[in-house]
Amino acid sequence: MYAIIVTGGKQYPVSPGEEVKIEKLTGDVGSVVEFKTLAVSPDEGDLVAGEQAESAKVTGTITAHGRGKKIIVYKFKKRKMYRRKNGHRQDYTQVKIDSISV
Repeated sequence: MYAIIVTGGKQYPVSPGEEVKIEKLTGDVGSVVEFKTLAVSPDEGDLVAGEQAESAKVTGTITAHGRGKKIIVYKFKKRKMYRRKNGHRQDYTQVKIDSISV
């Protein structure tokens, strides 16, 4: 059983018991969150989408908050002495998927 959820403007395939790193959510560690679903597969192979999938519930528990690896953004234009170096670390929330109910 798996589902495709939407959070933070991105789509994630999830299954029960799986831990997923998603865009940062508000909430404390241990709180329960519910996600919007795009598609649900109750059995292997069958994929239900549309109105039937929107009625499905995917719940998870927040296990951790953190920051990702640092990414270096470097801009450069040859022969113009233009160089800009910038770093970025994205915040994330780690969620354990508890259940998927159709």
